[in-house]
Amino acid sequence: MLPPLLAPNDKRAKWLIGLVSLLVFCAVVFLSRVQWKINLGFDVHLFARINALLNSAVSILLVAGLVAVKQRKFVAHKRIMLTAILLSSLFLVSYICHHLFAGDTRFGGTGIIRPVYFFILITHIFLAAIILPFILYTAYHALTASWPAHRKMAKITWPIWLYVTISGVVVYLLISPYYVNA
Repeated sequence: MLPPLLAPNDKRAKWLIGLVSLLVFCAVVFLSRVQWKINLGFDVHLFARINALLNSAVSILLVAGLVAVKQRKFVAHKRIMLTAILLSSLFLVSYICHHLFAGDTRFGGTGIIRPVYFFILITHIFLAAIILPFILYTAYHALTASWPAHRKMAKITWPIWLYVTISGVVVYLLISPYYVNA
């Protein structure tokens, strides 16, 4: 196992995790209701394609991280998971940019694909809204070398995070035919 990088039971770290999680949630909710009509000189749906690529990469990293830890390659696992967190942070910036500059897109599918799309979208949105504090607490437990707590949190966090990343790509693939160049 790896040595701790942070002190365990740091109340400031726990407050910071809560504050960051709340601020990100509020920013996403607020900014999803705002649209800036600015010509950026390129198709703003490029952000959505970037989002799908980032989510795909994070999905791959999450699986690679699981494989690494199962093989007891803890340094590789740490690097993989920190990279997944970094790419998820970049995703968040790109996601906000996409919604800020492109606004909402209405799904135009009909038939059975319509309820399938909305089921995936609703579960994706709900789980994406709650996953950040789980990710941060799981990482915190790893960085404090609180291994039992880390494993316990990871068993909850990992499948939800993986679902969010995969369902994000699926939502993109289903909605992207209905994008209108802004």
